[in-house]
Parts: sequence; C-alpha cells; structure tokens
Amino acid sequence: MANDIKREWFDNDYYAVLGVAKDAPHADVTKAYRKLAREYHPDTNPGDAAAEERFKEISTAYDVVGDEDKRASYDQARAMGPMGGGFGGSGGFGGSGAGNGGFGFEGVDLGDILGSMFGGTAGGQAGGLFGDQPGGRYARVKRPGKDQEARLTISFDEAMRGTTTAISLTDESGKRKINVRIPAGVDSGQRIRLRGKGGAGDPPGDLYVIVTAGAHTIFGRRGKKLTLDLPVTIAEAALGAEVRVPTYSGDSVTVRIPAGTQHGRTLRVRGAGVPGDGDDIGDLLVVVNIAVPKNLTKKQTQALQSFADLDGESPRKHLEMGS
Repeated sequence: MANDIKREWFDNDYYAVLGVAKDAPHADVTKAYRKLAREYHPDTNPGDAAAEERFKEISTAYDVVGDEDKRASYDQARAMGPMGGGFGGSGGFGGSGAGNGGFGFEGVDLGDILGSMFGGTAGGQAGGLFGDQPGGRYARVKRPGKDQEARLTISFDEAMRGTTTAISLTDESGKRKINVRIPAGVDSGQRIRLRGKGGAGDPPGDLYVIVTAGAHTIFGRRGKKLTLDLPVTIAEAALGAEVRVPTYSGDSVTVRIPAGTQHGRTLRVRGAGVPGDGDDIGDLLVVVNIAVPKNLTKKQTQALQSFADLDGESPRKHLEMGS
C-alpha cells in the first residue's frame, strides 16, 4: 500500500475537490464524481480552459479516492499531516532539515519512514518513483458512462408474480443482452435500475428499464390494489345478497351485498390484491354494477310495473327546480 503513495497527496484534499466527506461511502464518491465530470467535461464546455482544468482536478481526485486501495493509501498519507512545509524548502524534499536527505518535522527524523514508504531513501530513489502524476500530460482522462433507458413489456401475470427475462440493447458498445429480474408486484410505468449496465465509461452508467404490464381479462389494477367489476341483479342490489367472487390467487370469497346497494359502490376484500412483503399486500376492490335486464318476459314486466306503481318516491327529486 505504501509504495502507491504520491507526494502531491499531502497537499491536495481530494475529498474537498469532489465535495464529499472523508468517510463518504464509495457510492456517494462515485455519484459526486459523475455529477461534476458531466458538468465540467470538455465536450460540455468547448474552449473553456477553466472548465478543462477543473475537470482534470476532478478526474485526479476520483482516480485516487474512487479506488479503494489508493484511497486507503491516501488516507494513510494524509493522516501524517503537513510534511514540514511540503516537499520543497526547509525540512522538506531538497531542503536542509535533519536526518537523511533533509526530512524533518518538529525535530523528528522522518527520513527512514518516508524512505520505506516511497521504496528508497528520501534524498535518492523516492523522487524517481513518483513518475508522472495524475492530472499531468500522461494522465488518463476518465469519462463516466451515460445512463440509458430501455422499455420492456411483460404480461399481467409476470408483473404480479415476478420473472427474469433478457433484453437486447444496441449502443456504442455494440449488441448485448442483459438479464433483468422483475420483482413481484411491479406496476406499469415503474423504472427498474440496473447499476453499471448503462453506457460504457469509467464508471459505467446505469440502465433504467421501464416496464409496461399487459391487461387481465377479469382484474384491473390501481397501484397495489386489484379491481373487479361485479354484476348484480336489481333484486340483489335492492334486497341484499351474498355473492361468491374470484380472487387472483384462484380461490373465491363471499362478498355481502348490503340491501339498497347503489350502482358503482365499492366493496373491499382485504389482502386479495397485488402481492407484497409482510403487511404490504394490496386489497381487492369489488365494484358493484347493477345489471338491468334487456329482454323482459311478460311476467317480469308486469312485476316491475307493479313495483313502480307502489314506489312513489322519485330518485330525481333533487333535480327539480324550485323544490
């Protein structure tokens, strides 16, 4: 680890360059780098020398703290504090401080310490081991990959139960297939994020898969809830009844239709909706539809006419003007 330490690490706070805390998790460091790299990339700022310089600083910082091994070495070097005025002048490299080759800090000889860290003596081999520094003319310019989107159509059953399928993509990397795990209960329009499966780059971009779920012949859906239209007769709605209705699981349940139920009333069957974890299971919403008979027999017509003669209250009374 020590052999990777670079002398400019003592003078540059790469965490500050990226705008993250020293103890920031790797994911946060990468996120910050992507945001800044896109903002200051030369392609985004053609001819802007200041932006180009800032981009180099960002790339240099991420080259160190974006790599776990380098980050550990960097943190170790930074923990040592300022090296007696840096690597030049009194007490630094090339200076006239105490000990081996002038390494001095608060009267302590650091020649042996830094000599072993840099693979040689402080005044001799150490300087030659630094090589070309990040951000110099030989530095590798990193460019983050672009986030991508793909659309995937699945059946209603696949959305309810979950599935694993493959999607094909064609981009600058050529043709490729990616396996996508669809969780149970996914809804139409939901985006599934696949980290690092997007455009090529350093780091690679993410892939967002937008799901479209097909329709069911019986059930509808509202988020975590399933819906079911339940036809009932005029008599069942007026007098009340108990009706068996199907559920998505294949079982059937009894739903009680209260006397006087109006068209469009919604009845709830708890826990019979979209699957979920623990208590996060949707309900089944049963919507009552009063089925009016189209072809009445003579007896049915007479019976309904007798009922109408007995019913003296108009359902449109509230619409009468001046009443």
